[in-house]
Amino acid sequence: MTVVGPFGLSVRDQVLEADVQAGLAAVEAGLLDATKSEVPFITEAAQHLVRAGGKRFRPLLVMLAAQFGDPYAPGVVPSAVVVELTHLATLYHDDVMDEAEVRRGVDSANARWDNSVAVLTGDFLFARASHILADLGPEAVRIQAEAFERLVTGQILETAGPQDGRDPVGHYLDVIAGKTGSLVAVSGRFGAMMSGADEGVVDILTQYGERLGTAFQLADDVLDIASDGHESGKTPGTDLREGIPTLPVLHLRAQASAHARPDDLALVELLDGDLTDDARCAEALRLMRKHPALEQARRDTVRYAEEARASLAPLRACSAKTALEELCGAVVHRVG
Repeated sequence: MTVVGPFGLSVRDQVLEADVQAGLAAVEAGLLDATKSEVPFITEAAQHLVRAGGKRFRPLLVMLAAQFGDPYAPGVVPSAVVVELTHLATLYHDDVMDEAEVRRGVDSANARWDNSVAVLTGDFLFARASHILADLGPEAVRIQAEAFERLVTGQILETAGPQDGRDPVGHYLDVIAGKTGSLVAVSGRFGAMMSGADEGVVDILTQYGERLGTAFQLADDVLDIASDGHESGKTPGTDLREGIPTLPVLHLRAQASAHARPDDLALVELLDGDLTDDARCAEALRLMRKHPALEQARRDTVRYAEEARASLAPLRACSAKTALEELCGAVVHRVG
């Protein structure tokens, strides 16, 4: 059993391990190449988060999905570079919107430079991803464009909030299906499609990626509250400080509304206050960590991960399928 990549997936097949390791190494080289510019400052800013590392969750999914066709097909690695560049670009933009100071254990780009540099660097990465994508054919361009539209729509829905009468939890799940699920779904789709896998396999791995992406984001929601920062690479409570309505908070609000328990109402009042104050934020984290809403969010994460695992059932038995199933377990393991 070998652990592959920063995400920590256990792989028991030596041939699969070699293929995935080689693919991820090629993706890493491709990321560095794609973020080079004739302007040294642009290279420094664009490679800031690349060199900070990361789980490479999306490229890993591309490599595993490609095992259902020809994993050495020429479009596999470039498509993995595209999805990771797109993801990295969104991180630059997210950190500006969230006013985040830390990303992947290093200063965020906006903290190191300023918001303008961070936004423009994100735009640069989108442009480089589009350049690579153009060589993968019009179908790949269409798929990525649709996913990017969903991603931006999810971000806008999060900013706008739920319409009157809409269940906030249902609204939030729509948000993360767009913001996170869309690009993870494309990772599964590109890996299968670029490898020449059957259309039915492509569809299965697309749906798998959608569900797994939702579970992955829900795990991040839990980690924002439950972790000490090492697992996520972000400052704990970042979402709380910014008033982002993550799933644990939404569950808390629902319980407070339904039962009006004094402790719940007091915690909601605390969350609605100024959490830029370190002491208030620390108190909010302490209370959220022991509240049943956090455990409820953990259960939701497990449920989506299990749905992703179940969607793989029609695929033929092989080491890649086993690895994809274990990837669901790795997502759940992050939240305990």
